[in-house]
Formats: sequence, structure tokens, C-alpha cells
Amino acid sequence: MTYTRRDFFQFAANAGMALGAAGYLSNPTRALAQQKLTQDDLLSFDTKGQVTLLHFTDVHAQLMPIYFRPPDTNIGVGDYAGIPPHLVGEAFLKEFGIDAGSPLAYAHTFLDYVDLARAYGRLGGLDRTATLVKAIRAERGDDKVLFLDGGDTWQGSYTSLKTNGQDMVDCMKLLKPDAMTGHWEFTFGEDRFLEIVESMGYPFLASNIFDAEWDEPAFDNTAMFERGGVQVAVIGQAMPYTPIANPRWMFPKWSFGIRPDVLQANVDAAREAGAEIVVLISHNGFDVDRKLCSVVKGIDVILTGHTHDAVPVALQVEDTLVMSSGSHGKYLGRIDLEVSDGKVTGYSSKLIPVFSDVIAPDAEMAAKIAEVRDPYKDELGRVIGKTDTLLYRRGNFNGTWDDLICRGIMEERDTQIALSPGFRWGTTLLPGQDITIDDLYTETSMSYPAVYRNEMTGAQLKEVLEDVCDNLFNPDPFLQQGGDMVRVGGMTYSCTVGEKIGNRISDMKLAATGEAIEPDATYVVGGWASVNEGTEGPAIYDLMESYISGKGTVSVADERTVKVIQ
Repeated sequence: MTYTRRDFFQFAANAGMALGAAGYLSNPTRALAQQKLTQDDLLSFDTKGQVTLLHFTDVHAQLMPIYFRPPDTNIGVGDYAGIPPHLVGEAFLKEFGIDAGSPLAYAHTFLDYVDLARAYGRLGGLDRTATLVKAIRAERGDDKVLFLDGGDTWQGSYTSLKTNGQDMVDCMKLLKPDAMTGHWEFTFGEDRFLEIVESMGYPFLASNIFDAEWDEPAFDNTAMFERGGVQVAVIGQAMPYTPIANPRWMFPKWSFGIRPDVLQANVDAAREAGAEIVVLISHNGFDVDRKLCSVVKGIDVILTGHTHDAVPVALQVEDTLVMSSGSHGKYLGRIDLEVSDGKVTGYSSKLIPVFSDVIAPDAEMAAKIAEVRDPYKDELGRVIGKTDTLLYRRGNFNGTWDDLICRGIMEERDTQIALSPGFRWGTTLLPGQDITIDDLYTETSMSYPAVYRNEMTGAQLKEVLEDVCDNLFNPDPFLQQGGDMVRVGGMTYSCTVGEKIGNRISDMKLAATGEAIEPDATYVVGGWASVNEGTEGPAIYDLMESYISGKGTVSVADERTVKVIQ
């Protein structure tokens, strides 16, 4: 697979991509001085055709610019091993022709992350995204642009928790999306979810959600738009396994699923209604949507989300373009389509990294962000500790934020072992940064936060790990039910990715003693984010505030408690 420079960033030369990693890291201040990256560079694009699609997904309620370290492990299995998006580090740079030490290398890989983060700064910020969206709409004309929100928008911060998502709803209205779908939105509960959907002013689309009692569609599945004189059908696909990954009791009236037959019927109906092109805004995840391209016919573009993959350009899969636009507000995806006789005859695409130090904040959005955060300003900025080491989450297995949370659970709840969910959301802190309440809640903000304390046998622990592992590494993407691997504290194990369920997890040991975890022995286990109703225990954010405050300064070595065998 090859791409030209023009395919995904004409700003390459201006952005200092010629800076090699070694030279760059030896003098980051000098490299910054040489950097010429501008807002115009970021917006530079090979404009084409009549229709522009803008894609924004998995922001997880991050209104402000953030650090977010890309994963160092992103394992694909079966037919999807070793191909995008399952490439990291040097393999990613080679695949997409990106130079080490460059702005794109920083935006897309974990390589030299701390040094590059200090040089290039934070990414994201909804006021910067607003600047880009408005600039593209002005360039193309509103009548040619569709802005689509892939979901996981309302959840993931202190203010979103305290306002039940209203902070994000108010800010997103200024971006004027044309439609959205979702996943974590449902964890505000059915009543609050419906209240927001009815008030937000644009459609929530979900082809795959049905009324559980009557087996009828629960939401609109399709919205029709005319852009550039072209009839565009937008179909929504919510996260198929929401009732498994999240508490079913919060939205018991709805059933989910991939439902490819329903999706095919909706695509066909859209074509019959005059759609010249069909766009799917999906929260399926990349591999599910890659398989979907071979199962459902007639979709021209899939704007995919959920797996937080950031791919510099749209990928051609079968007859469909698949765009994956990252997470946490770090990127804005753009695809231009040339349409003739009801077919896509040409396209341009790129993923725009939202460098917050380069892009001028939009004044209207900046004012709204300040308004929604101001009532909580003092609490958001309250310092509870400091980190001496890099704290990050994203990856198929434990990150250092996960390790810190597991330590907190074990100490505060007096357990031998800790389990922390394989969430992909959560921002990064650099060594030497203070830890604020704002930072803590980017890792823990959710509506079912109780930290439980139970006894489990070694056999039960293995069963849990095997089950979650199969959700992640089942070779059939339609059986992958979301999330990364459950994080563990107080124990180590080996994971043979290519095995079948029941045979992937082995060599389980207690970290403190090196003793084998025996199937019949009983262990005290703590964890959080149980999907079971009525789970009792302190909220994870309260527990971790107590733990971090007690430590003052935390230091978490990037130790790998899981031996991965591929």
C-alpha cells in the first residue's frame, strides 16, 4: 500500500518533517524554532468534487487541549494482523511515509513521546476544532459540507459528569453537526439520553437499535441531505454491544447488535429514495467496519469510531472508503467526494491533527467553553498530587494510568489483586506535571463508578481474563465486543493471542511473591465499573483522590505485567 505526500499532508515540508529523530531530540528548543507549521498548513487540502464530509468522533467530553499518547500495542488478528490500523511506532511511520520526529510522528505514534509532546504541545480543544470546521465551511460553502459526529461525545470529564452531559451538548450545538450516533451516551440512562436527543437540534441515528419488546426500530436510521447538488443518505450505527460493555439496566428497553441485514435494507431503501451516495457514521470499531464492507453492499463511505484509531487517510476497503478519525478531539477527518451518475468517481482525504498551539481558538466556542467550565473552575484546577513519570492509558494492555489505579484499589481497598476496565478513554500527563481533579476525572468520570471488593478463585480470574481476551482477539470481528484488555494489578500472566478462548491465558502469578495463582485458591480482588446493578463501594474518583493525595508525588514505572505471545 502506498500513498503520496499529497494524499495526506501537503504541509509536510513546512512542518519540519525533515527533522530526524536523533537531531530533533538532541535540541528540541532549536527544532521548535525551526518549525514553521501554520493553521493554513493544517487546512491545506486537495479540494475535490461536490461534497465534503467532516468527521469527529470519540472526543469523550474533552473541551480543552490535551496530551494523549498513542498506543505502543495495537494487535490485529486473523486477516487483519499487521495492516492499518494495527500498526504502531516505526511500522506506522513506514506505512504512511512519515518522518521520525515530525509533527505527524508525534500526533500518531508513541515514539519519543515525552520530548515531542514538550516541543509540539497539546492537541485538540473544541474551540480549535470549531476554527477548522468554520474555515472549511467558509472555503467550500455550507451547501457542500456535512459535519458528522461519531459518538462517545458526552462522557469522560468532570464537567460532563456534573452536568449530565449538558456541557458537551451546549458546546456541540455551536459546531452544528448534521447527525450523530453513539455509545457511552447511553450510560447517562434512558431518560436523560432521550431528553438530550430531543433537545440537541440534529438527528441521532441508529439503524441497529430496536425496541426490545416490539422488535421495532427505536430511533431514526437515516437522514437525507443535499450537498453540492448531490443527494446524500447518512445512516447511523451505534456501538453494537453497548448492553454487554455497559450496564444493560440503564437502558433496558433497547436491544442492539450489528444487524447487517437491517443495515443492508436501510442502504437499499436510501438508494430507492434517491440517494446518490450513502455514508455510514459508525461506532462499530475499525475491524467490524472493515468486515462490514464485504457483507453490506452500497455504502460509499464509513466514518468509523469506537476503537480510537487515527489513520492519516481514508482506506479503500472493497468498494467503500473507511475513515477513522482518532479520539479526544486530537483530529478532524475530512473526505472530499466527486460524484457522477450516482457513483463516487474521485476523492481526497486526510486526518487533520488539531495542534492547539498553531490553531487560533474560535472566540464563540472559547466563550461557551469558559461558560460551562466556570462554575467548576476552582475544583477543576485543584491539585491533588504530582507525577514523576509519564501517565498514559491507551494500548491493548496496561498503561501507567491503569497501573496507578490498580495500585490505588489494592491499597485503599486492601486487596491482593485489582482489575481495571480496558477503557480507551483517558488523557496523558507528562513527567513533572501536577495531577488535578480535572486530570483525575478524564480517567474515571462515569455513571457507575463503585469500587467493589470480592473474593474470587483462581479459576474465576482466568475465566474473566479469557472472556475479555476473546472479546478483543476473536478472529471474527463481529464477535469482538469492545474495549481493550482488562487491566490487572497484583498479578502477572501470559497471553497467547492466536489461541482460542480458554487457551490464551496462562502462567498466572501473584506479583508480590511470584507464586502461581491456583485454580482452587481464593483471592481478594478489587475492581470498578461493574455492569451489575447495585454494586457497592466508594466511587473510583473519590478513592483515587484519597490515594494520590496521600502519596503526594506518584512514580509509576512502565512495567509490563503481561507477556504477550503472538
